[in-house]
Amino acid sequence: MTRPLLVTGDETLLEELLRLAAAAGVTPEIAADPAGVLRAWSTAPCVLVGGDVVARAARAAPERRDGVHVVAWQAGADTFRAALTLGAREVCELPRAESHLVALLLELADAGRPPGPVVGVVGGSGGSGATTLACTLAQVGAAHGPTLVLDCDPQGPGADRVLGLEGRPGVRWDVLARGGGRLGAGALRDAVPSHGGVGVLTWPPDVAAVDAVDGVAHREVAREAVAAGRRGHALVVLDLPRGGDDHVVELAGRCDLVLVVVVGSVPAVASALRTCARLRDAATLGLVVRGRGLAPEELARVADLPVVGVLPEARGIAESVDLGLGPVRSARGPLARAARDLLALPQVGLVPGRGRAA
Repeated sequence: MTRPLLVTGDETLLEELLRLAAAAGVTPEIAADPAGVLRAWSTAPCVLVGGDVVARAARAAPERRDGVHVVAWQAGADTFRAALTLGAREVCELPRAESHLVALLLELADAGRPPGPVVGVVGGSGGSGATTLACTLAQVGAAHGPTLVLDCDPQGPGADRVLGLEGRPGVRWDVLARGGGRLGAGALRDAVPSHGGVGVLTWPPDVAAVDAVDGVAHREVAREAVAAGRRGHALVVLDLPRGGDDHVVELAGRCDLVLVVVVGSVPAVASALRTCARLRDAATLGLVVRGRGLAPEELARVADLPVVGVLPEARGIAESVDLGLGPVRSARGPLARAARDLLALPQVGLVPGRGRAA
């Protein structure tokens, strides 16, 4: 990515702009004299012109272009006139415009990356192993780039515990919900607990801290986390709760595919059908069968949905999780192979040349 261009001779303003650029994860090109930056002027993805040099920049008459922003500590009438002559999009006054400028620079940091697929996983019934599958997909997907698990179920076992990341430093939902604002892809990737290319955004361990998370704030930051995760990761996996409230339906609608994990017993299938009914209109659903019981083809007929995968009875998962290794101990094991088939489905497309649908 071509670097953004900062044009200012004000050392204090430059220091502040560099701080904002660092917060956004971008490294700008710097120039003090607007007359000497004509080449970079046309190629930079955006140009931030200091109020101290905007009049000189206007007199230099560089070619008109989009993405020019004037930044000043205090903008008077002369600043606005020069900005208009320069063809600037806006005049930003610091410190009031800090968050706006960081958001602008975050867009640059995130630009050019192919968006990763978003896969939701939800249990058709209690104890179906949805969190285990979500973490398995993230571990297997990490072979193709950084992956992120968004633990959206505050009553679940905790995706960080399943992945062995509960002791790792990093932000949780409560911190992000308090902060608000737009999330950068790189900033989110660096902020969450992670290991081996797998990151997780989950709930704080303290029950009181979970209960204190404002629902509206969490909804807003969850939307941002999905979008930022998609921009900055090869794969995003949402561990969804079974509840059918509007928030869950909305999150499911942001997924390219939602996998419903179904245990083959009659009561579990009945519960899974209700789960599917709540999400059917919002998302593309696929059934993943775990354990013995109802045949996959019969389940597909009853649910009127495709069975896209069958999870083997893999031994040693509990032991592996207890050891802090996550559910996948071997990339060649049956569980990893089943996950690769799911990640090769057309709606995901992370693993080429694999995949099947029953």
